[in-house]
Amino acid sequence: MVINSYVDDVVIATYRDLRNKATALRVSVETLQSGRNQANLDAAQAAWVAARVPWEQSEAWLFGPVDSSGYDPALDSWPVNRTDLDEVLNGNDALTEEYIAALAPDKKGFHTVEYLLYGIGLNELQDRHFSYLIGTAKDIESTAIDLHDSWTEDDNPYGERMKSAGDDGNTTYPSQTSALEEIVGGMMKILDEVGAAKIAEPYDDQDTEDVESQFSFNSRADFANNIVGVLNVWMGCRASLDSRRCSGTGLDDLVRGSNSALATRVETEINDAIDKILAISQPFRDAILDPSQSDEIEAAQDATDKAFRTLRGCVLELIRQ
Repeated sequence: MVINSYVDDVVIATYRDLRNKATALRVSVETLQSGRNQANLDAAQAAWVAARVPWEQSEAWLFGPVDSSGYDPALDSWPVNRTDLDEVLNGNDALTEEYIAALAPDKKGFHTVEYLLYGIGLNELQDRHFSYLIGTAKDIESTAIDLHDSWTEDDNPYGERMKSAGDDGNTTYPSQTSALEEIVGGMMKILDEVGAAKIAEPYDDQDTEDVESQFSFNSRADFANNIVGVLNVWMGCRASLDSRRCSGTGLDDLVRGSNSALATRVETEINDAIDKILAISQPFRDAILDPSQSDEIEAAQDATDKAFRTLRGCVLELIRQ
């Protein structure tokens, strides 16, 4: 029941939301091209931010097709290589959908759209910028559709493989324990990545160019939504930054049946990590250079690490019993 709910109510539901919001992003930039005014730019920027929410939450399970088919780098490579982006913009190649789809990951995806929507003034956007912007948005939409379908529509879809864990002939998940270990491993991976990479690397190096979502100032929301994705996996449903309670059948039910104190502890630690991230001042790219924010930044790292260690040292041990 926990695995079925995870697949249907968390993973597929999140990918469906991503697919729909990627379409809305593509429509918004086409509208901006048709009417190049501030209101349409604001709407396109809002659509970009909205699409980031399900994507960042989905990083709590960066395994399966998102990894093996290269959907993750195609959608979300960073930091942005502005030199290479400007080389494409200043070149003579026709910016067709096929050309953009074949580009290296760091020349397309969410952060290329972000750069074009936030990093270049509205009055500076020319026809070639819009060709690149729309082509990249279409590529994001296509990738999001493929990612969703890989769990639901393909021959032997990944969602069915996970739900049939332990069945005869299931070489992906020969036991339900192996599927649960994969699920917890995904949670651990993003907790570690947020604290030890997304936050730590630009902070330790004092390098704003390493900050994810640096043009939109959406970094802190990105990090927090990564951890909301962990919370969603834990509860077996989809919560949000604004409302972190939802009803589902999740890992918490499985753990609570054996150790109610541990279940409460995990949920508290996940929520504390979110709270500590949100306590960092905005924008994150300025906070890493502000000595007065050191305590808040390091507290966020400590909180993500604490949740990581509890999952690794306690939850995995219980699942394997």
